Amino acid sequence: MEAFFAGLPLADVHQDLARNIKSIRVSQNLFDDLSDDPADWEIAQQHELATKPHTYESPTTLIDRPFEEAHWLNAIEFPFRNWASSRFCDGSFGIWHGSDKVETTVYETVHHWRYRFLADAGFDELVTRGTRDSITGERKVYWVRCDAALLDLRARAAEYPDLAHPASYHFTQQIGARLHRESHPGFVTPSARCEGENYGVLNRNVLSAPRACCSLTYQLTREGVAVEREAGQTWMVLA
Repeated sequence: MEAFFAGLPLADVHQDLARNIKSIRVSQNLFDDLSDDPADWEIAQQHELATKPHTYESPTTLIDRPFEEAHWLNAIEFPFRNWASSRFCDGSFGIWHGSDKVETTVYETVHHWRYRFLADAGFDELVTRGTRDSITGERKVYWVRCDAALLDLRARAAEYPDLAHPASYHFTQQIGARLHRESHPGFVTPSARCEGENYGVLNRNVLSAPRACCSLTYQLTREGVAVEREAGQTWMVLA
């Protein structure tokens, strides 16, 4: 591991990154089960806004609220509060993942959605055997600004193929554990699913300006996963 880090260059990153998360295309009213009267819903929403403490406020609150907090929590804060295992993390700390392009996030998340979520639950087999015609999932992509000097793992890609191993995370989780322990802001690394690049951020302070990019629909069929960006129109198909 010492040889891997020796002379590792930095990438001075100042750009928007794409963050792809589970979501829904059409927002749901959280108070419609309390009353059938829309006026009651409005009262409940106003009460929540007046009494709930804000976890984040932008410098232009009159312009951004009420979307600022939701965007911040969904696009940036969530993985730092809800730790989970991933390629570079064993689940013992928070790490934020983003990509250079929306397309890269699709390749990454389709793989995990199909082979780690649907397959674990047995849904993948239902479709491949023909028991069900399809399985549908909805997601949302945000643009998030990143300004940081990140360790550039791309410089080691040819020498260390385990950086992009399709299934084993043993080597990369050791990298993530050291970066977290030594308080590095993050890294940039080649994607294991396509020709794109992924970014792992360990310090939320280098992320800012979250805003919605697009909604996506994934549909697993026997032919693969069809991805819609505009509802009803196939954008990508991953076999």
